Amino acid sequence: MSLTPPGFAPADAPALPLIVVAAEDLAAQLDALPAAQAAWLRATGFEAGLGDLRLLPGPDGQPVAAAVGYGRAAARARTRFGLGKAATLLPAGTWRLTDALPPEEAAEAALGWLLHGYRFDRYRTGPRAAPLPRLVAPAAADPARQEIIAAGEFLTRDLINTPAGDMGPDELEAAFVALADRFGAVTRIVRGDDLLAQNLPMIHAVGRAAARAPRLLDMTWGHRGPTLTLVGKGVCFDTGGLDLKPSANMLLMKKDMGGAATVMGLAQMVMALDLPLCLRVLVPAVENAVAGNAMRPRDILTSRKGLTVEINNTDAEGRLILADALALAEESPSALVVSMATLTGAARVAVGPDLAPFYTDDDNDAGLLSAAAARVRDPVWRMPFWTPYEALIEPGIADLDNAPSGGFAGSITAALFLRRFVQNPRYLHFDIYGHQPADAPGRPKGGVGQGARALLEALPAMLNL
Repeated sequence: MSLTPPGFAPADAPALPLIVVAAEDLAAQLDALPAAQAAWLRATGFEAGLGDLRLLPGPDGQPVAAAVGYGRAAARARTRFGLGKAATLLPAGTWRLTDALPPEEAAEAALGWLLHGYRFDRYRTGPRAAPLPRLVAPAAADPARQEIIAAGEFLTRDLINTPAGDMGPDELEAAFVALADRFGAVTRIVRGDDLLAQNLPMIHAVGRAAARAPRLLDMTWGHRGPTLTLVGKGVCFDTGGLDLKPSANMLLMKKDMGGAATVMGLAQMVMALDLPLCLRVLVPAVENAVAGNAMRPRDILTSRKGLTVEINNTDAEGRLILADALALAEESPSALVVSMATLTGAARVAVGPDLAPFYTDDDNDAGLLSAAAARVRDPVWRMPFWTPYEALIEPGIADLDNAPSGGFAGSITAALFLRRFVQNPRYLHFDIYGHQPADAPGRPKGGVGQGARALLEALPAMLNL
């Protein structure tokens, strides 16, 4: 976990200048610098590549400033948070961006600096990484907002990165309740066989074979404005059930609660910003385990909504627990319902690990979300609720099939399955990955939130806040 909460230096703190140099303007910017500094940059081959850093020494050899490359527009389009790399290259101390970047670019630079500082050191026994140098964020970046966003993202990353032995349903519940308590939210928890008594049978069926009881986590916050309902898949570990995954496919299954982690991080952002809305967060938390009482292939389950589901693959369990949670959400009015889940490998085949595909029938919401995602560099991609594929999720023996055969359109059919449990026309579903495969600026290898910042940015327009 990060050594300290993400934060900027005070605006009036003494700080060394950090000069942002765009490759397109390299010659002009060098000419504007003191002659000795310009000569030093030329002598060291500085070409202002994105994230390229040069310390500028004073007469005593100590740095008096630094130049960081901003690259060309094409490079910036290919790499998010490129300036964030400077955070790990600069020496300790406090630095101040000197160039007046446009507000969106200033916000990206500031947030990238914070996100690049994330560390997950919980299990390291040796020396921990030293804190990063601090940044005086440009006022145009809205530093307070960026700190809140970074803190929410850190929560998401911490939850995903924690191994399943230490982040099962019990621990996820504890983190959920702790989050609610921080902001005065109200929680209701339904555990174990009480899930059957309260008509949440598919959550129970998925999690009943595990040593740690399945449960539904329910949080409400706020007393004004429209209601936003967030539903996150909380499969704390997924063996595949009786349709057992190969061992190699289990290696990342601690991240199968990435949907829950992401909605919890987003909920923290919403509450910390005190947005004028009513928030509800639902997280079905389970382990998909193997035991004598595990659900079996070709079992038929009855959902909270009354729809029956034929189990044709016990490894397609996430949509089952989400279905009950979505049916519960439907019983109270919401202006917008959002589900987030690490749901299908098909989504990764379609768009890779970097993009968060989303589904909605509302063209206006889709446009607002896509525009917001571009502004805050949190990429999403609209996928279709393709109604002609509905037949693929109808097995004949039951109302629905949890895992249609054939291998076609796996992310779409999963989304269509979930839509059967939501009547609200303003329903958004995200099929996220929740994992960064390799280190990148602002995104160390490991757990990562996807879609949360885009949705946060879009909410004022989507809900008329």
